[in-house]
Amino acid sequence: MAGNIGRRWRVLSGEGEWQGLLDPLDSDLRRYIIHYGERVQAVVDSFIEESKSDNYGLSRYPKSNLFTKVGLESGNNPFKYEVKKYFYASAAFIGDTCPPANELPVSPNAVAGNSKWLGFVAVTSDEGKEVLGRRDILVSFRGTMPVIENCVDLKIGLVSASQIIGNDNNPKILAAVRELVDQYKDEEVSITFTGHSMGAAVATLAATDVTYNSYNKPTGRPDKAFPVTAIVFASPHLGNNGFKATFSNLNNLHVLRLRNKRDPVPDLPVPIPIVLDYVHVGQELVIDTLLSPYLKEAERTVHELEVYLHGVAGTQGSSGGFRLEVERDIKLVNKRLDGLKDEYVVTSMWWVEKNKGMIQLDDGSWVLMDREMDNSQHLRPLISDLASLSSSTQHLRPSAEHTTCSPSGDRTLAELRQGSPDVMHEAIFRIL
Repeated sequence: MAGNIGRRWRVLSGEGEWQGLLDPLDSDLRRYIIHYGERVQAVVDSFIEESKSDNYGLSRYPKSNLFTKVGLESGNNPFKYEVKKYFYASAAFIGDTCPPANELPVSPNAVAGNSKWLGFVAVTSDEGKEVLGRRDILVSFRGTMPVIENCVDLKIGLVSASQIIGNDNNPKILAAVRELVDQYKDEEVSITFTGHSMGAAVATLAATDVTYNSYNKPTGRPDKAFPVTAIVFASPHLGNNGFKATFSNLNNLHVLRLRNKRDPVPDLPVPIPIVLDYVHVGQELVIDTLLSPYLKEAERTVHELEVYLHGVAGTQGSSGGFRLEVERDIKLVNKRLDGLKDEYVVTSMWWVEKNKGMIQLDDGSWVLMDREMDNSQHLRPLISDLASLSSSTQHLRPSAEHTTCSPSGDRTLAELRQGSPDVMHEAIFRIL
């Protein structure tokens, strides 16, 4: 399954900007892309969506067995990682486009309050390092899930990069990456960001942040820069030409954007000359899942991540057609959808917790127990940290991926960060 990934990882991570690898799609790169997409799907599959649950917005599983619980530790998956940190974000109030988050129908006893689990920071185990050819630091962001985030996505105005990028606005993720960079400074290391939809844009922004501010360099070693790559799915527009110019001038940063041909999200926000001069950054790989003979009403599912991964498995590029080139079970398409043709006789939306997490007690009564904890987890510190995040005057604006830099290039991001502290939308994360 791993093919020659361990030997070719630098090329697969964009050292040559994927020239000659995208059409036709290189077989190792095909597996590589699916591998990272599955790490985004892991967040989606373990996110507690039941708003009546006290654990709404948290991970169903602890860091120690996340990948086991979502099926990524099976015998035929050689890519082994250890989750080091979970990170959370708040969207407590986003202005006039939506009501305050506390008006949504959520449990009054919700542990996370207005905060939600957004993703994780992981690193390859020793076993995984042997397969991937290096120590890979992985940062994964899910896409839009809670209702409030759909409203957040509607906020499309460009804001200064100084409000988004830098240690003041994203301290916890940067610190988590730096910690691992320092820990493995004497090894061959890569830093990979991945995400879907909203998470794709945030992943690209975070990768830019890490590279621009040299968090890919071990402390005290400005001469040693580890390569940073973002492999992202269905990313909306990210910034303007000024941002693109800044991005393009960064060494050791590579972005590969996957887009489904009929997916409208990568065309959003719609650029408006002068007012909203949005552009994309990085290289683009286009797939077309309407060509898949396995999907029914394929137009309805063009934005779904599992459909993207199905498309990567079968795309034939400019030669047209669709043929599965890797062993990827088509039943995964129906994990959270009714996307496969009925002739394949696969249960739809089959990824569900038994009894939705309800368990019966000895006295015959039923209670909701939908979150697993290991011995290293302590609930009280988690409640305290998430409460402080939810009540903070700074809140994650998940559409904070929309960022701008001076097109003239005469103001660096560091200089921009010295601007007014009176900002409307700053990103703030908690890492636990």
